[in-house]
Amino acid sequence: MRPRRDEEVYLDARLHGAVLARPIFRSALLVALGVAALVVPFTPAAVAGAVLIAAGAFFTLRAVWQWFCTHHTATTEKVYLLNGTLHRRARAVRLKTIEAVEIDQSLLGQVLGYGTVFVGPLKVHHIGHPNDVCDLVERLAS
Repeated sequence: MRPRRDEEVYLDARLHGAVLARPIFRSALLVALGVAALVVPFTPAAVAGAVLIAAGAFFTLRAVWQWFCTHHTATTEKVYLLNGTLHRRARAVRLKTIEAVEIDQSLLGQVLGYGTVFVGPLKVHHIGHPNDVCDLVERLAS
């Protein structure tokens, strides 16, 4: 389920970069533990350290890849949320059926410029500039 050729795309954007903060922090902790284990003069600790560093790198790469492959799109007909690579998932809501568009922003989201947008039954987290997205969807729906 992708936008058809006759649909005009008004917005095609990725999620806000803040979605990467938690996975990168966790990966940094793994790498720090791995580096600490490498310093210990004990061979099994060095192996464990190398495994922790590799795991941190893998988790960071996976999070960035998921962020890269996730798009929210608004067209003349629908609002889409597309994500995934090998297992592609698409969710869409027809603009004609939308009764309400809502924004939910934490204090940090207000400072950094992201939030959760509810477009009918579709809930999209970490959208950059959620007020602009809501205005666009409301304009397209009317």
